[in-house]
Amino acid sequence: MTTRLTFLGGLGEIGRNCAAVEIDGRIALIDMGLMFPEEDMLGVDLVFPDWRWMIPRRQDVELVVLTHGHEDHIGALGYFLREFPVPVYGTRLTVELAKSRVEELGVDATFRPVRPGRWLDHGPFRFMFLRVAHSVPDATAVAFDTPDGIVLHSGDFKLDPTPVDGRPTDLLGIARLADRGVRLLLSDSTNAEREGFVPSETSLAQPILDIVRNAPGRVIAACFSSHLHRVQQIVDAGIEAGRKIAFFGRSMHRNTEVGRSLGVLRVPDGVLVDIAELIEEDPARQLLVTTGSQGEPFSALSLMAQGRHRFVTLEEGDTILISATPIPGNETAVSRVVDNLIRQGAVVYHGKNAPVHVSGHAARAELATFLSLVKPSAFVPVHGEYRHLTAHAQLARVLGVPWVEVCEDGDQVVLDGDETRVERGAVEAGYVFLDGLGVGDVAQGVLRDRSHLADEGVVVVTVGISRQTGSIIYGPDLDSHGLMADPEPVLTKAADAVRRAVEEQVGVGRSDHATLQQTVRRATAQVIRAETARKPVILPVVVEL
Repeated sequence: MTTRLTFLGGLGEIGRNCAAVEIDGRIALIDMGLMFPEEDMLGVDLVFPDWRWMIPRRQDVELVVLTHGHEDHIGALGYFLREFPVPVYGTRLTVELAKSRVEELGVDATFRPVRPGRWLDHGPFRFMFLRVAHSVPDATAVAFDTPDGIVLHSGDFKLDPTPVDGRPTDLLGIARLADRGVRLLLSDSTNAEREGFVPSETSLAQPILDIVRNAPGRVIAACFSSHLHRVQQIVDAGIEAGRKIAFFGRSMHRNTEVGRSLGVLRVPDGVLVDIAELIEEDPARQLLVTTGSQGEPFSALSLMAQGRHRFVTLEEGDTILISATPIPGNETAVSRVVDNLIRQGAVVYHGKNAPVHVSGHAARAELATFLSLVKPSAFVPVHGEYRHLTAHAQLARVLGVPWVEVCEDGDQVVLDGDETRVERGAVEAGYVFLDGLGVGDVAQGVLRDRSHLADEGVVVVTVGISRQTGSIIYGPDLDSHGLMADPEPVLTKAADAVRRAVEEQVGVGRSDHATLQQTVRRATAQVIRAETARKPVILPVVVEL
């Protein structure tokens, strides 16, 4: 009996974290995350792991386990459960955060909240969650007790000695697994290039308090809505500074309500008010906690920066606190928002000009400590861009881990008795795009077409042809979008060229529809290329009349 680990996302990128564990022909998924689209993914809303290889094996999929409640680990879950209605396991907060997202899609699902530190059984799978410190409460590692040895997935973690909730990474529980022997370790690589230790989350309490307390007017704080530890510290600062507090943004409302209901987020009722009530207060007593730390176009913070927010109009004396760093790919959007906030007269504090953010991912010294504690027989770095994975692998080799491999999405690690091997490209694991309501119906070719349209524009050429004689009785009529500021002279020359080319084709007896379309496209392209050196998308419309 062999154990297989198949990587479906999160190796070579930040986001869409997902791996499949296969035992005795049955499959368990570790996480089901999303990725935000990159700049060249025009029109794409979100990017998912590629689970299509499991569709023919639908009956083999047993369960999903979630390490924690961040979008890059749970964001694709609802779409996955539409096709694979299997139970979902995770800690209490994690499943509540996931449940709220799944219910928004109208998907019925079975969630099973669990307590860390206990072995659980489901089909051929025996697994256990172990608490780790991260930037969201209730984060965990997960261990699978397989016929080929223990497979340990670290989840996202850091070795924070003073976490906000007082629950550090369970090094004792992990050490117990190490005593039994860990066959394969999969570990978070996000900060593998960063030396030393990441500062504790609680190190932000005083800097955030200083900003909130010293602000002359209103304070608007933006962070990830799932980062409830950070929200708690912002709330605590607001309470100490004597400010009323309002939450704004759909995900912020949803996640803070979940956090308060579970006792993870503590906000006194007398302090928390609705935003409509907050803006009636003296600005020096206002604290608005909102979304938009990643420059999302329609987030509350972006709308404020554009002067389009329905409640908040920024004024001189307002203070903006962005307690996050940009996810790779979002840097330009965040920079644009910061610029516009400053133009509106606000003072902006962010991760590059003030100590208002620390990472939730272990740096190099913490990763070395973790590797030395676990002492795995084999190691595969996960969760990170390729350079992060490579740096983590190099660290593991220096520390003497016997078998280390850098894998990519689509690879499988096979544990077969005493043998450990990698099967490269074992499954297709490309990007799956959410575009509007469609999942997976936008391919790379479509994105190339969109990029071409965005770069060069489009020209539509309409020609009406007599069904009896083949002569032109309408047009050529040319209409361009995104070609140039004054396209008429060029389009007039192109129309003359199209007319001559069509008449020549008809004259030699070649007037079938496909040939005429090709003739129209070629004649138009030649003129536009000669006149402008551009290559727009040309759409010929030949109509028989």
